[in-house]
Amino acid sequence: MEITPMIRTEIERYLKQNGITLTEFGHIIDLNVGTVSGIVTGNRSISVNQLDRITAGMKLPPDHFYERYIEECIIESALNWRKISPFLYRCVELGRLDCIKRVVSLLLDTPIYIPLLFEMAEDLFQKEFLDAADCLYENVAESERKQHSERLAICQYRLFSLRIGKDQAQNLQTAARFEVFVDRLNETDQLDALKDLANVYRSLSMWDKVYKFSSQMHQLGEIQYYLTYHSKKEAELKNKLRSGPLFAYIAYAKLMCAHACDAKGNHKEALEHIQGYADLSWVKETDDESLYWKNQFQQWAKINSYVNRIMSGDISALPDYVEHISGEKHIFAELLNVVEVANRYHIDIDHILQRFEPQIAAYREPEHTNSLAEQQVLLEEAVRFWYKLAKYNLFKERYLYGFKCLIEALKKSGIINHALLISNCAGLFFRFSEYADPETQAQFSSAYEEVWKKNDQEDGFSFGYN
Repeated sequence: MEITPMIRTEIERYLKQNGITLTEFGHIIDLNVGTVSGIVTGNRSISVNQLDRITAGMKLPPDHFYERYIEECIIESALNWRKISPFLYRCVELGRLDCIKRVVSLLLDTPIYIPLLFEMAEDLFQKEFLDAADCLYENVAESERKQHSERLAICQYRLFSLRIGKDQAQNLQTAARFEVFVDRLNETDQLDALKDLANVYRSLSMWDKVYKFSSQMHQLGEIQYYLTYHSKKEAELKNKLRSGPLFAYIAYAKLMCAHACDAKGNHKEALEHIQGYADLSWVKETDDESLYWKNQFQQWAKINSYVNRIMSGDISALPDYVEHISGEKHIFAELLNVVEVANRYHIDIDHILQRFEPQIAAYREPEHTNSLAEQQVLLEEAVRFWYKLAKYNLFKERYLYGFKCLIEALKKSGIINHALLISNCAGLFFRFSEYADPETQAQFSSAYEEVWKKNDQEDGFSFGYN
């Protein structure tokens, strides 16, 4: 087996091969000769900053010696956070996740390093070194898995936030894993976490879960709102909440409960929730931000009142709804409601679709929002829009455009690994396949095969819906 030479041996060999004295090399790397001599002779420990200077002086990649540094300067020495911490940060900067994992595994057996690793994870999370933060959170959580601690809950919340993505099957697993830790968070983090969970389950069409976590958010929000006006917690809460003032969480919880009820066909109960966030006369705040949010919820209540009416069969409200949404910047969620109503009650909406044809033709991926959980809602709504539009046109016997929309829906369903929509797309195609020309059949088969290959490799199609 080949023996890897030590770092100091490599330095010494380089100096001899290039005819460079210790003094000359010290000038090159801006270290005094005594320090260089101590490193080469093995009489002095080496910091990562010194190692980086030496590596640069030898014209090597900055992380060239990092594996050996772990072996020689961390494993074979007494653990020292003041030396280890700068090395970990440098590994983060250079993307050496392998080295981070190796060092962290050495620290986990010593309890005093757990809070230090957690603090580093929080710092990396704020600085958006997300892969490294994920690694640290996962290891800290694993080391504290038997503890009923807030730190463990925060780690799980961060992992939840980091791992929510386009893959809906993975999102379900991520949300289910996090659920049990929510009540261990402090009140402000709980509010944000409940909001995020509700949004993820909304994107999965799991309406019982949406209602459950929205109701919890509403209850917690009301308690905290009461306390802010009977204690000194107002400033503390205002500084920590991520998604607007405290009353906005209470109103948003009502909005989500209404959405869940409408989706399940409980339109009467949904209307009660809509009225709950339409009337915000109880809100005490009068600052500009609060006035903005009050106006926003009043607008949403007006729109959703129309939605509630048309979904329950009151088609007379459709023209007013369309007029109301015409000035909206993002209209695909609203158009989805229009197409859903058309399919449900067999009405003609061609004139509405023609009115919004430029926006439909210019469709792009939803822009990123402040929350990945909210982003998943937008992605799922966009996929359902193309599926519902395909269904509308196919039943109208506009087969060419209907199949075009259906293939678009299938591709986007595959991207987010949405099992139910993938299945629905296949079922709708087979229902109308006799009207598909050979080219369309080939396009659909090709798209379906790509979706199947991707999700079969990733063990997809693993969840159901309410």
